[in-house]
Amino acid sequence: MRLEPGRLLATPALVLVLGPTAAGLAGTVLPAFGWLPAIGREDLSLDPWRELWATPGLGRAVLLSLSSGLGSTLLALALALAIAAVLHGRPGERRWRALLPVLLAVPHAAAAVGFAFLVAPSGFLARLAAPLLGLERPPDLATVQDPWALSLTLALALREAPFLLFVILAAADRPGLDHRLAAARSLGRSRVAAWLEVALPALWPSLRLPVVAVLAYGLSAVDMALVLGPTAPPPLAVLVLRWMMDPDLDRRLVGSAAALLLLGLTLAIVLLGRVIETALRRPFRAPPTLVIATTACGRAAAGIVPAVALAGLGLLTAWSFAASWRFPAIVPTGPDLAAWRAALPLLGEVTIATALLGLASLAVALPATIAALEAPGRGRATALLWLPLLVPQVGFVFGLQVLFVRLDLAEHAAGLVLAHVVMVLPYLWLVLRGPWTRLDGRLRAAARCLGAGPLGTLWRVVLPVLLRPILAAAAIGFAVSVAQYLLTLAVGGGRFPTLATETMALVAGGDRRRIGVAAVLLVLLPLVATALAILLPERLGRRGRVERVRTAQFLGSGAKRFSMSSSVKLSPAPPPPSTPS
Repeated sequence: MRLEPGRLLATPALVLVLGPTAAGLAGTVLPAFGWLPAIGREDLSLDPWRELWATPGLGRAVLLSLSSGLGSTLLALALALAIAAVLHGRPGERRWRALLPVLLAVPHAAAAVGFAFLVAPSGFLARLAAPLLGLERPPDLATVQDPWALSLTLALALREAPFLLFVILAAADRPGLDHRLAAARSLGRSRVAAWLEVALPALWPSLRLPVVAVLAYGLSAVDMALVLGPTAPPPLAVLVLRWMMDPDLDRRLVGSAAALLLLGLTLAIVLLGRVIETALRRPFRAPPTLVIATTACGRAAAGIVPAVALAGLGLLTAWSFAASWRFPAIVPTGPDLAAWRAALPLLGEVTIATALLGLASLAVALPATIAALEAPGRGRATALLWLPLLVPQVGFVFGLQVLFVRLDLAEHAAGLVLAHVVMVLPYLWLVLRGPWTRLDGRLRAAARCLGAGPLGTLWRVVLPVLLRPILAAAAIGFAVSVAQYLLTLAVGGGRFPTLATETMALVAGGDRRRIGVAAVLLVLLPLVATALAILLPERLGRRGRVERVRTAQFLGSGAKRFSMSSSVKLSPAPPPPSTPS
């Protein structure tokens, strides 16, 4: 069988993602059964599992992980679907599309800290209620780190709902969907009922993998669990982190068994969900109660989700500049730069290192992603690029640490860059796959007819047309790198501090002003990248128009109507002239 050279374009992306992920999984499975030659364990054994089952509070930790991970996933999905059903085709949808990049840019650690500043017993909501309830001291309520992980579940749901909404809106930009919705409304169905009955079944295949990715993160959310989750016992992912970082290396075997248990729970939930989906796969008519509930939930969530996120960001900023902010005062006593002056000598260098790490990861991942998108038949093997998002991070990160130590990469920044690429590249693939698929094939055909090769077509046609989605994907990939806490902590081993690791270290100290400074810097980097992705094409202005003219001239009159947007629409090609006999 002849191998087409073009299919090899996907090889770098597959190697960069699947190689470390598979090695990391192997580095978790084998120690879970007692095999870890690095510490002298070379015999397979079930002792790690026996020690795991004997751990006090294990059942409670598993239940906390299941309730927070599965509960937050279902709640985030419900919120995203309700918002999409209410806003589809309305002016509010455009405002949400403009707001989504900001919400997606907020790292999970910063979102958790901002949520804690909002709902803690001495948080902003309690301060607002203090005059009404006559409170002079914070109430004795476990609104953060509660024993049922309710605050963690709610924070995860509010953080992941924008991501699922982003996927829904991207999938809804398919041809024919609006016509089917209009046909349903012409039969007397309301706007929300038509969306539930027509759009949701059509969009669900595109939502399966993102929902599994949200579930996998929810089950292994170490950074948010350390801020908002219970501590005695903590969720299972936090237990895994403790065992893996324990000075007693034999505890790593127990941690590997716990990580494998978390992997098994994730797989079981996914299989159960698949069975339920198969059983419910039939046309249905949305009952009036469901339509009313969806409408009410969507309208409320459309305001609450961004309000909570923006309030958290505002509180982070306010605490970083606060001179003093005692309960029950609603505002600080005054501004003060003491926290910034104390933190910047250290955090300034960490900020630069974090930015360089994100740019380096992006420099490796983005070309590999574009090459994979240009490969013919990319829908088969490249579907495996989703794998790091579908597996809980604790299930392969510490195995990846062992691999990098054996390859002598853990002590070098290049090793940390390669580790970040494992998580950045799948998100680039997720964002760019849709625009690349919707690109009109006649653009490539016209370029090839005019003598351009594959590289010339990519450089002079594809990249200029898809400039906006490429910049948007780059901003999201940079934000993913900046937000990596567990991966940086495990692979870097504390040798390469980033804003995410420093923020979590300061959370343990409890100084809200210094936490606010670190969290603001953590949020600021992705926001700057997002702003550049939005404004850079506009600032190019005249240069962009010149590039469009040059590309149109290169392609001929058939391509003069394309624009710089991510979806390219050309007028239908005229029928070929009849050939005289």
